Amino acid sequence: MSPSIYLASQSPRRRELLTQIGITYELLSNDIDESVLPNEQPAAYVERLAIEKAQAGQELAIENKPVLGSDTIVVINNQIMGKPHDEKHAIAMLLSLSGKEHQVMTAVALVLGTKVHSEVVITKVKFRDISEQEAVNYWQSGEPKDKAGGYGIQGLGAQFVEKIDGCYFAVVGLPLMRTQQMLNNFIALAH
Repeated sequence: MSPSIYLASQSPRRRELLTQIGITYELLSNDIDESVLPNEQPAAYVERLAIEKAQAGQELAIENKPVLGSDTIVVINNQIMGKPHDEKHAIAMLLSLSGKEHQVMTAVALVLGTKVHSEVVITKVKFRDISEQEAVNYWQSGEPKDKAGGYGIQGLGAQFVEKIDGCYFAVVGLPLMRTQQMLNNFIALAH
């Protein structure tokens, strides 16, 4: 029988990924401050957000079952690229990724009572060269509006990906193998 958890995430991609590997979940809506703290490194930032999302979700949980929080960021030259504010910002982000390798960091946190377990999975993604017109066309597709780094690898954004080194699913929003392993270990430790 697959584990049942609470999911503290608004991402439709995370919901699809959990369903793909047979994990049943109930959604918990949460709202946390996603500001970067002074001198906070990208991996520490994304891990903190995942933990805070899971902890905020746990406050809303009715049943005693694990709460999963997750967050994904795109990082280039140790700079965090969030979601684009507007077309100009999205195009600037895509052009800064053009022809270069960047990192996608996805943190997964599981919380149950006082137990907290979290991990950060880092995947390297290399983009081909992207013209400004391609970036404009991509923005106009509507896909990049709610995506870290301004692209979705599982959609039209795949056309820019030359190479990937690491977990594809982590780039989509949830490293499936690691999440399943974490959940199995977490449930075993909780009993």
